[in-house]
Amino acid sequence: MSDSCAFVFSEQLLKYKFNNNHPFNQFRLQLTVDLLHKLQALAPEQIIPPRTAAKEELALIHDKSYIEAVQQAGMGTLPSEIAENYGLGTDDTPIFPNMHEASSLLVGGTLTAVDAVMTGKALHALHLGGGLHHGFRGKASGFCVYNDSSVAIKYLQEKYHARVLYIDTDAHHGDGVQWSFYDDPNVCTLSIHETGRYLFPGTGNINERGQGPGYGYSFNFPVDAFTEDESWLDVYTQSVREVAAFFKPDVILTQNGADSHYYDPLTHLSATMKIYREIPRLAHEIAHQYCNGKWIAVGGGGYDIWRVVPRAWALIWLEMTENSCGYGYLPDAWIKKWQKASPVPLPMEWDDPADLYEPIPRKAEITEKNLLTLEKGLYPIRSQKSEKIK
Repeated sequence: MSDSCAFVFSEQLLKYKFNNNHPFNQFRLQLTVDLLHKLQALAPEQIIPPRTAAKEELALIHDKSYIEAVQQAGMGTLPSEIAENYGLGTDDTPIFPNMHEASSLLVGGTLTAVDAVMTGKALHALHLGGGLHHGFRGKASGFCVYNDSSVAIKYLQEKYHARVLYIDTDAHHGDGVQWSFYDDPNVCTLSIHETGRYLFPGTGNINERGQGPGYGYSFNFPVDAFTEDESWLDVYTQSVREVAAFFKPDVILTQNGADSHYYDPLTHLSATMKIYREIPRLAHEIAHQYCNGKWIAVGGGGYDIWRVVPRAWALIWLEMTENSCGYGYLPDAWIKKWQKASPVPLPMEWDDPADLYEPIPRKAEITEKNLLTLEKGLYPIRSQKSEKIK
């Protein structure tokens, strides 16, 4: 097994673009890659281009009729009334030219990362273009056309016979992935997200635990609005450690949406860069503890593309490669290059200032509610432990 890491990227990934005003902006990939280049933390030999997922691979999860509809939509030949049935042409998921080709490349990028890790070419692999966790079997949803993580997990099962632990730290519930494997005991999904009372998609309640043979393999931890670092990390650390110990996966797939940050315009959480250090650090540790290091990471949400996403996503790669240069000041060359284009002042340092926002008045109440959520979410595991002790 090589101890190298693979970074899946091509500028072709930027073609997944709804329109100039849409919040989902893949330009964040370019900003992140340039930040890593300015740090001299990403070597050319570590970059591997994504391949395009074949229709047969997409059909591991998606209905063939849906795949055909996406193709027609991208060619401008899908009637609007039919498109609506497939979740296409909505405000969230507008139709754009060559939609199928661009979406298939995102899926193929995640499959490229899977193959790199599972064949031993790399110990860890990162594909920031992926993480489109809202896509359903026959419907687009929440900026997501095809669900690359769901396809990748099914691909991992069929090609490599692997038990997969999927960890989703996007502020939005990873609904598409959860429902794809809701009755499968060989896939364990864990999602930490802002409660659906206030945020799309409105799912991810504690009692969504799976069904049939998959009951007990779906874990949800909906945290309260305005949750801060300490409470968020408490939920993350305890849940990931206990679920990994319970499931004992062969491989870990992490979805790394960067939209729990205080700056994110679409969510209501109050996290800072502190959580984006800890998220990959613990995932890295768990991968080595249970999976001989097999760790595949994808991107996801993240709508402050200037101040948050490049720092958060760069930290995943720095953790994977055990590079300690993500402290102190950001590269001056990166700030100078992009400040004129940015509508907001770019951060000067990797970490956020202590006074990033005014104190949250309900902090104690929020922390208590999140602790109760954690306890309820982990109850099936903890109750089994207590029964064994008896």
